[in-house]
Amino acid sequence: MAEAAAAQSGQNGVKVNGAAAPPPGEADETEVALYEVRKKIYPRAVHGWFAALRWALVWLTQIIFYGLPWLVWNDRQAVLFDLAARKFYIFSLVFWPQDFIYLTLLLVIAALSLFLFTALAGRVWCGYACPQTVYTEIFLWVEQKIEGGRLERMRLDQAAAGPRKLALKTAKHAVWIAIALWTGFTFVGYFTPIRELVNAVGSFSTGPWETFWILFYGFATYGNAGWMREQVCKYMCPYARFQGVMFDRDTLIVTYDPGRGEPRGGRSRKADRRALGLGDCVNCDMCVQVCPTGIDIRNGLQYECIGCAACIDACDQVMDRMGYPKGLIRYSTENAIEKGFTADQMKRRVLRTRVFVYAGILLAVIGALFVALYVRVPLKVEVLADRGSLMREVEGGRLENVYRLRISNTQEVPHRYRIGASGIETLTVASENEVEVPPATTRVFPMRLRIDRGVVPKGSHRIEVEVRAREDAKIAARERAVFLVR
Repeated sequence: MAEAAAAQSGQNGVKVNGAAAPPPGEADETEVALYEVRKKIYPRAVHGWFAALRWALVWLTQIIFYGLPWLVWNDRQAVLFDLAARKFYIFSLVFWPQDFIYLTLLLVIAALSLFLFTALAGRVWCGYACPQTVYTEIFLWVEQKIEGGRLERMRLDQAAAGPRKLALKTAKHAVWIAIALWTGFTFVGYFTPIRELVNAVGSFSTGPWETFWILFYGFATYGNAGWMREQVCKYMCPYARFQGVMFDRDTLIVTYDPGRGEPRGGRSRKADRRALGLGDCVNCDMCVQVCPTGIDIRNGLQYECIGCAACIDACDQVMDRMGYPKGLIRYSTENAIEKGFTADQMKRRVLRTRVFVYAGILLAVIGALFVALYVRVPLKVEVLADRGSLMREVEGGRLENVYRLRISNTQEVPHRYRIGASGIETLTVASENEVEVPPATTRVFPMRLRIDRGVVPKGSHRIEVEVRAREDAKIAARERAVFLVR
């Protein structure tokens, strides 16, 4: 019955790819999966120049990240973002919320650097220094040391549950969790003095926010680097989606040379590939096995490629064993591969107008940041009128306005400041005209300014308050205010 129906359908319909399509006028019901089931990737360990560079950056970034909070500078933590006190310490510099402009410049520099490096060499940030790549590399190393190489890990996952499998999996996840929690602890150590945090963790007395962020950041590290891995790069990271806007055909990317590699096929080392009509690619799939995102670079440029160059190292090793020239997979450009450019021709086209524009703007912004930091005055002054006491008449018939003077000493040495005012004839400071502010501290002082009656008409009049360090005349700030006469 079913066979007859199928035969009838094949006679009345049109065959597509060997299957009978429904007759005209009838609905075609097709089941489409909205989500692809993830296939676990087992990257093979690889050695080579690019792998060494990647591990050098792993060491560099992690030494900086884990070590920086423990450095001491001026009897305090060298790098500390003290949100509670609203002070941000970076070695000898102390920043305050009013210094938001410097953070803006840093973000602009980061964005321009990303544009420059992407236009020049594709996703080099993703492949070598992105935290997702760095921690995935660390977690994979742990996995390989405990569970073994690629084939051993595959066999272990396919094996039935047993004492050995449970022991290996438990050991691996225990190390992963330890690394993740230490990472979360270090992250919080940038916002809470890390030596105090050690004592708090040891005595189980951390505050709710410290506890939350240690666990949250640790969980994110464990989940992203241990479980999600390439899924973060492929589906969660927005950079993978908009990187194409910054690419062009002269951007350096990891590429496979089909003109040299095709047609691919297996052969012995002693075989004459030309006589066999084969290219240099032996179809060993090593480039696929070492790829952390599981793609085949021989299929061309793909957004999943993070530019880690693991496939270059793997392919070069195979070429060495076969006695072929290296570089079947290499950093090159689409134009260079298609048009057969020499290395010099490719380099000249890589260093194009877009790259120079990005580099010029980036250098200008970096220069502006350094100039701003160099000329930055370590003193901030704010003059606020005392709303509870406006103009009043005092002894001698003089008119007085009361203010609150906020002085922030952003240096880590105490300063004694002199206070002066100008803008109206006979304007004087009736309150204390010298005050002392401790290092890296903000203090508020009452300030009374007086003028003689009749010097100016009724209304508001612009004045200027100057605060100058007695020890260094270059440390000075001027702030405008208003003197009311009624």
